[in-house]
Amino acid sequence: MEDPVSSEVRATQRPATFREVFASREFGALYLASAISWFGDYLARAAVTGLVYEKTSSVALSAATFALSYAPWIVGGPFLAALAERLPFRRVMVFCDVLRMLLISAVALPFLPIPALLGLLFLTALLNPPAQAARSALIPVLLTGDRLVVGLALNITTGQIAQFTGYAVGSLLVPVNPRLALIVDGFTFLISAVLLRVGLREHPSLLPAEEERHLLRDTVDGFRVVFGTRILRAIAILVFSSMLVAAVPDGLAAAWAAEVSSDGARGVSQSVIMAAHHVGYVLAGLIIGRLVRPAMRRSLIRPFAVLAPLALVPAVLNPPVAGIALMSACCGFATAGMLPAANGLFVQVLPAAYRARAFGVMQSGVQIMQGVGVMATGLLADRLSLPMVVGLWSLAGVALILAASLNWPSASSIEHAITTNAQLNEAAAAPAQPVPAAGHAVTGAIPSAAAGEAARPATGGVSL
Repeated sequence: MEDPVSSEVRATQRPATFREVFASREFGALYLASAISWFGDYLARAAVTGLVYEKTSSVALSAATFALSYAPWIVGGPFLAALAERLPFRRVMVFCDVLRMLLISAVALPFLPIPALLGLLFLTALLNPPAQAARSALIPVLLTGDRLVVGLALNITTGQIAQFTGYAVGSLLVPVNPRLALIVDGFTFLISAVLLRVGLREHPSLLPAEEERHLLRDTVDGFRVVFGTRILRAIAILVFSSMLVAAVPDGLAAAWAAEVSSDGARGVSQSVIMAAHHVGYVLAGLIIGRLVRPAMRRSLIRPFAVLAPLALVPAVLNPPVAGIALMSACCGFATAGMLPAANGLFVQVLPAAYRARAFGVMQSGVQIMQGVGVMATGLLADRLSLPMVVGLWSLAGVALILAASLNWPSASSIEHAITTNAQLNEAAAAPAQPVPAAGHAVTGAIPSAAAGEAARPATGGVSL
């Protein structure tokens, strides 16, 4: 295995290739399973959001339906992620897919009242935190160095393709048969479960049974490692601030389309608004993720974070559908230019012993901030002009991100943290495995890294 401090972790010279990423067949199976289930999810989300708006004519209720998938992260995202950490990752993902298939199939039952429909959707979404935490913790085991960053960028790009195609088809199904989207979603969960079961090895839990601690304490330690480490904290605050704006074009698309188009064109307009955002994501994934050097991608994290909400500020001018689509695409491009590099940096600085818990905290924060952004703008748009709400909310987002950028660590401290953390992870994993690999057991408390910037766990060592 190559030196993790050089090409495997730092990888600052050339971008990894897609061939190098897919040299891991297990990543290929995980990637394909994720892409299929994402398409089904977004297909169903667009159809249900449009269905609720059509039945209630309420922007707030339509936005609440869209934001419902974020609610489980508020209720218990980090706790469920810590629970998933104690089990083999494949087992967690397959179990969640099978159960989600059954629940979403029940949502498709005819004549189901909206309260029951929303309740089943919430239960389905409740399985997202453990499944996503298991997937996020497994990817750095399968990919390392710049292959990890390119793999993450590829995941984001594919996720956006799944989103805009799912949203486009789902929006068009609203006037025809929105429940058909839910049936398709159920099948995608089944296909995903089969691919994961066949294509992945049973990677054991990273938490040795003899060192398991109280689940609540492990959950708290996830927060401590993220917010107790200067670099991880800076990444978290910047990403969370960005997410307050990132989901607004999708969450308000149904109501926004109704305001700027005739009834007959509403479905097409909603589809265009939602799809444009993710076209921007895809372009950024292909251009930034594949063609830009790793060191340059890292330097663009903050500029892209500011550009994402800035792109939506012209909404105050009440543009037509084409203008909304252009703003939405620019916002998506900037967001996708930032996220893979920020995610890759997070992994490189994060002690391996806390991987699933820290990912659970980050995913919870991302989902919660997106849900808050959609809900807040939806409630405001029920009382004020929707374009004015989007523009002013985005302007506030620009100010917030500029403030968050003030505490961004220097390039030298980032490099030092990456190098030190790689050495600590390698040294901790060596006694447990003859060939070190990211994600293997780390015992004891985390030593100080990057001149005191490494996270310090709760009293006593935490092992994973």
